[in-house]
Amino acid sequence: MTILVTGATGTIGRHVVDQLVKRGADVRALVRDSAKANFPEGVSVVQGDLLDVDALRDAFSGVSTLFLLNGVVADEFTQALLTLNVAREAGIERIVYLSVIHSDLYANVPHFAGKFGVERMIEEMGLKATILRPAYFINNDVTIKDVVAGHGIYPMPIGSKGLAMIDARDVGEIAALELIRREQSAVALPLDRINLVGPDTLTGADVAAIWTDVLGRPIAYPGEDFAAFEQNLRQFMPNWMAFDMRLMSERFVTVGMVPDAGDVDRLTTLLGRPLRSYRAFATEIASA
Repeated sequence: MTILVTGATGTIGRHVVDQLVKRGADVRALVRDSAKANFPEGVSVVQGDLLDVDALRDAFSGVSTLFLLNGVVADEFTQALLTLNVAREAGIERIVYLSVIHSDLYANVPHFAGKFGVERMIEEMGLKATILRPAYFINNDVTIKDVVAGHGIYPMPIGSKGLAMIDARDVGEIAALELIRREQSAVALPLDRINLVGPDTLTGADVAAIWTDVLGRPIAYPGEDFAAFEQNLRQFMPNWMAFDMRLMSERFVTVGMVPDAGDVDRLTTLLGRPLRSYRAFATEIASA
């Protein structure tokens, strides 16, 4: 049967598609813009979005397993609920949903609260799913590499509680492994939750120290200025999203993103290798 991947042209979705194809899965990608559908040979493409019920019904025809990823948009919650309802209507009992770690603790952050609501729907409706809960994506920091190199600071206000940052490539591979596990099971597997974390829980000062070592010159962590952070984000995203990101960063400082006992070992066993580290990412970026 077929695995449907939503959000397939994004950073995580592309890794999921690639990992599924690598493992011989029959993959269908739901995309809004077919011009961006540059996938490996054999991947079928359906054009549509998560608010188009007719497109969703077409996309689910012949599908056995769903990977649900929807981006940070104003109607993210509605998109997810519609998609899951249409999936249930189509009889799909094998689902992997990309949520976020600590969605219950970041209750005032819109895109966290929305994902927490989706998790509650999955649970209350008895859907057979793996809920993946990633921490901060290491790869987010590609966007600030020029600030690090050019101004000698690590500008992300992540505080001192620590974030267990994970590489997007690891997220994609773990998602693919879970999709295949559910797809190949003789019966629909029960609800499961997995925290997706990296090997190290890093503070702002820790990340600055890594960049110092990698670049061979001092990189400082200047602390947290949430108002300035929001204003900077407004230059390239809507104001509601910039405020959402500010609220998230404030929670980084007060709560952090700290793994549960056993999370790293579980993921290492699942992948059969060590998790990618922030230091490896920084080294890769510096070399490029």
